[in-house]
Amino acid sequence: MTQGEAFTNPDGLAGLTAYDQTGEKIGSVEQIYLDDRSGRPEWVTVKTGLFGMKQSFVPLAGARRQEDQLHVATTKEAVKDAPRVDADQHLEPEQEHELYRHYGLERPADAVGGMGGGMRPGTGRGRGDMAGAGAGAGAGAGAGREFATRAGAEDRDRKRDEMVRSEERLRVGTEEETVGQARLRKVVVTEDVTTSVPVSHEEVRVVREPIREGEGTRARIGEEEAEVTLHAEKPVVRKEAVPVERVRLETEKVTETREVSDQVRKEQIEYDRAKGERGRDAKGENWRDRKQGPSH
Repeated sequence: MTQGEAFTNPDGLAGLTAYDQTGEKIGSVEQIYLDDRSGRPEWVTVKTGLFGMKQSFVPLAGARRQEDQLHVATTKEAVKDAPRVDADQHLEPEQEHELYRHYGLERPADAVGGMGGGMRPGTGRGRGDMAGAGAGAGAGAGAGREFATRAGAEDRDRKRDEMVRSEERLRVGTEEETVGQARLRKVVVTEDVTTSVPVSHEEVRVVREPIREGEGTRARIGEEEAEVTLHAEKPVVRKEAVPVERVRLETEKVTETREVSDQVRKEQIEYDRAKGERGRDAKGENWRDRKQGPSH
């Protein structure tokens, strides 16, 4: 469905789900605002914020309808940061101008030329169709026409003597990525262990003791043998498995500083003085506010 066919009937917009230009859901369409002069739908309000308690104005310029979805030509962040305007009320020209400026849009030709008088809420969810209220719409247009003419003239004068200087700035963040894996495994190795253990053994030595007179020991001459049993200790090796420690892997975050370099662009303002000399304001300062002395 084309944009013109989709937005001819305001009743078809109420209740749609609004999505931004990247496809991210914004909220449900609540009300449609019609131009006071042409009666065309120009703005819708969409429920945003926590629990959908806030209604934000979203322009229909560049929007398209796809079944029960309304895809608008702006971002969800821009909608959330839109100027706070009470819904269910007439959208005055100065409020509409503020919304156009927020979304970076040009106002329609009839409004810039002083023909527009604001926006009125049309058919919305839970509302009757106000598009047929011709007398009320005409009164609103008449009340806002004078302001729109004056605002349009001031806006044109301001645009002739000013410009916006822009520049790029680096927005540096971090993202987490996988750089490797660490594995914990157990293997068996053999090593030589030497230790000392005391061992004892028995040795034979001859002890001679003289026999004293009167001890009553009988003398006997002949062959005889005597023996003793010798003992000795020897090392005995026995192995057993015992638990000695627990080993596990842990990760810890180490923060380091890295320099990030990139190129950014910025605008410089040049201006021509009365005698054709050219000056430059590299920092975007307002050179019109500088006091210029007379040239001699």
